[in-house]
Amino acid sequence: MPKPTTDPAALELGVDRTSPVPLYYQLARQLEAAIEQGRLAPGSLLGNEIDLAARLGLSRPTVRQAIQSLVDKGLMVRRRGVGTQIVHSRGRRPLEVSSLYDELEAAGGHPATRVLRNTVEPAGPRVADALEVAEGSDVHLVERIRYAHGEPLALLRNHLLPGIVDLDTARLEATGLYRLLRGSGIALHSARQSIGARTATAEEAAGLAEAEGAALLTMERTAFDDTGRAIECGSHLYRASRHTFDFQLLAR
Repeated sequence: MPKPTTDPAALELGVDRTSPVPLYYQLARQLEAAIEQGRLAPGSLLGNEIDLAARLGLSRPTVRQAIQSLVDKGLMVRRRGVGTQIVHSRGRRPLEVSSLYDELEAAGGHPATRVLRNTVEPAGPRVADALEVAEGSDVHLVERIRYAHGEPLALLRNHLLPGIVDLDTARLEATGLYRLLRGSGIALHSARQSIGARTATAEEAAGLAEAEGAALLTMERTAFDDTGRAIECGSHLYRASRHTFDFQLLAR
């Protein structure tokens, strides 16, 4: 992996003036690639727009448009008195039975967790159907906010069969749920999952540092162990400005 830098001037940037692709877009894509590939470290300052424009032989409005497009994507932020700062790369989640915590940790996202609820409650119709238990029977509910680079990324709501794993709040805030399950000897084998989108309620927006009505990605998942038993079902909300899901498609 390329060594990250906090000095954008160290990046090799350039534009092709013979290309039909707009100059601002060429610059924006190069900067975005540097962020996504880890070549431009979170927290670094982009520097003066005038200097960057002069270095590349571009107009200042062209550079400003490129930067604004990345601000709009949540990859950069303009801070008064500080300048334009790299926030972090957008989280990319492969579609596999994996933990968001593990994915963030592997990508250097410095995951952290705040537990909102950790309790036992009666299973409603949807949860009972997913976990294949009688409606009204006890199930464990865990609700958390997952952070990456110090910013809220996702609101995670999981129901589990009771008694299969120690769901101590301190342990839940120290690591990922699937890691706890694996540590308890549960072999996760497969999952049924659906992805959608909707807008944030006022309460959800407050927890995720978004505006009410902001776009959220949704994920509904039921995970099964290697015996085919339903272990947990999750209902997760992700900030669309900070997260994507990756699909691999095979031709037939």
